[in-house]
Amino acid sequence: MAIAQSIHCSHCNGPIEFKPGEIIATCKYCGFTTVIQTGKPFTFAHSLLINNYSSSQIEELVRNWMSSGFMKPKDLEKKSKITETSLVYLPFWVISLETSTKYEGIFERITPPIVKKGEIKKEYNWLIIARQVASFPTREYDIPLAGKIPYDFRKIEGFAKLLNSEIDREEATTLTKQQIDTHHRFLIQQDIDRIIELSTTINVKQIVYLHAPIWFIKYYYKDKTYQLTVDGSKGMVLKGDIPSAKL
Repeated sequence: MAIAQSIHCSHCNGPIEFKPGEIIATCKYCGFTTVIQTGKPFTFAHSLLINNYSSSQIEELVRNWMSSGFMKPKDLEKKSKITETSLVYLPFWVISLETSTKYEGIFERITPPIVKKGEIKKEYNWLIIARQVASFPTREYDIPLAGKIPYDFRKIEGFAKLLNSEIDREEATTLTKQQIDTHHRFLIQQDIDRIIELSTTINVKQIVYLHAPIWFIKYYYKDKTYQLTVDGSKGMVLKGDIPSAKL
């Protein structure tokens, strides 16, 4: 395990613990956010999504998920045991932007092939999880930005875990541009088979640093452990391991 280090909060002088690799940390005593390398205040807006579910309510949601859907074993809800429910406030960068990708390519699915041109224009609230190694399903998470409030440490449950950021604003923006390029290339290949020319312009409108409540659930079914990820703001299952119906 990485050994936690600490600096003193420049706002309340309380200890701020952080682990190697984390570069933006939030004081659990006053909610002040600090850039670790410099100790200087964080100059961007820090927002929070409120958790709207208790542990018992989350377990009920999980039970409902287990009993629905034709791909699940019929006895999943009855024979499963929920072994762990943990609430973690994960850090995200949300990049709101407008994009335009112009392209030219060859459509080879007909004879003779033809040259096609087109343009993809889209607006995104692109989500980047602010951790270096994470399997969080960001593309499945329709983050409810309308429900965000200014970060308030008093709204964080005492039993919840708050993770600091390992990615700064510039890296998040770079990752967003790379991922949008990949996504648009995928969309273009629905229209053409071979790209000849492609150019993308991106207009960043807003960047938000945000902590969101995510429940991580473990359950036991027929000698195996499975996991679920649930959005604590809207109560939606984002990702869930499903046992084989043949077990």
